[in-house]
Amino acid sequence: MVFSSHIFIFYFLPLALLLYYAAPKALRHPVLTGLSYVFYGWWNPWFTLLMLFSTVIDYACGKQITSEGAPQSKRKLFMWVSIGVNLAVLAFFKYAAFGASTASGVISFFGGDPVAVPAFLSQVVLPVGISFYTFQSMSYSIDLYRGHAVPAKSFGDFACYVSLFPQLVAGPIVRYGSVADQLQNRPHTVEGFALGLSRFSLGFAKKIFLANPMGGIADAAFAAGDGSLGTAAAWFGVAAYAFQIYFDFSAYSDMAIGLGRMFGFRFPENFDSPYKSKSITEFWRRWHISLSSFLRDYLYIPLGGNRLSHGRTYVNLMTVMVIGGLWHGASWNFVLWGTIHGGWLAFERLMGRDSFYAKAPTIVRTAITFLIVLIAWVFFRAEDFTVASRYLGAMFGWGGDAATAPLLSATLFTPYRLLTFGISAIAAFFLPNTQKILTVLTPVNLFGSILLLVASLAVLFWQGFNPFLYFQF
Repeated sequence: MVFSSHIFIFYFLPLALLLYYAAPKALRHPVLTGLSYVFYGWWNPWFTLLMLFSTVIDYACGKQITSEGAPQSKRKLFMWVSIGVNLAVLAFFKYAAFGASTASGVISFFGGDPVAVPAFLSQVVLPVGISFYTFQSMSYSIDLYRGHAVPAKSFGDFACYVSLFPQLVAGPIVRYGSVADQLQNRPHTVEGFALGLSRFSLGFAKKIFLANPMGGIADAAFAAGDGSLGTAAAWFGVAAYAFQIYFDFSAYSDMAIGLGRMFGFRFPENFDSPYKSKSITEFWRRWHISLSSFLRDYLYIPLGGNRLSHGRTYVNLMTVMVIGGLWHGASWNFVLWGTIHGGWLAFERLMGRDSFYAKAPTIVRTAITFLIVLIAWVFFRAEDFTVASRYLGAMFGWGGDAATAPLLSATLFTPYRLLTFGISAIAAFFLPNTQKILTVLTPVNLFGSILLLVASLAVLFWQGFNPFLYFQF
């Protein structure tokens, strides 16, 4: 079940709101938790058992970490139990097959006989959203150990926190400390509900009118065979993918934040116009903010951050971004994507604030940053290194076929696609964020957002292309 689907809009969400607001205050958490498990189990009911297992482990570890008089050694032990169990679950479902195939490749490279990947590993289904809720659940134990959060009042509260369906499968990653008070007492107001509905509506429109059309362009470009992709079409396709993944993921975050407000919660913002960034360093302050802050607080700083030598700082940056790449998927392409970002973060730190790069005009720095992001997106989007290499070759004028390339270009550069691409570019580079548009609720933006929702639903009936990209991560 996805937010931009008929079953969610017309059936699940109205029923969820009705049951939630009809329930006595003491029963609202059990009702919301039950609804969240139904939402998550819609893909596969067995996935709910895995989420429940993670929830039980982390709640039990949290109890031990915060037990009265617990020695430091015991607290640390149970923190590592929580981390170990969550990472083991994530490693099995997401990386076991990749690790086995990589090990086989290394053995073959050094002259050994390749080892067949066990058949059962290739049949393991990746549970939707596992990368998000394991990080979120694991952060609870770490924050308890550090003293950055208070323990949950009850298992019911913690289960509600882990399973909250608005942000369960694709974030934003919500730390327990940021919602602990809200789990106990949160306001339910007409204005808050209306703001939530408006935020959801704008996110929904962003998904339908911008992300989906851009996805059609990107898919056509990246599916092109050898020689059939010209240089202009290649740049058009990867730029369309950049807009698709931004509007797709930020739309989901908008809808998640809006849904949270409708149930009384305030979730953290997750995007801040990332393509306006003037450096890769700034880009990671604006892109997927909940993940970048998670990696900073739970990996970069514990590794030493920038408190040690310059060389160690560069290594830390590379390590964090490579792991961030792997978090997105079990593929060497994601490793390369993380390496590009990590390498450029290290380069910017090496150049310092007084370099020509730092003092160049804003438009130049923004263009350079977007160019780097586009090149990295090729590895993120391509199925494997071969496809990525072929695509980069087309972008820089290598390997195109003058006879066949115009055929694809004719299908890409249609008036409709050029129009939606132009609107997407204007929205990404010049328009304010959704959250800035809805800073204060007014009759105008409420009415306008509802009109957008109605229009989006009308388009949804005939729009066949409707994936959410981050569900696969």
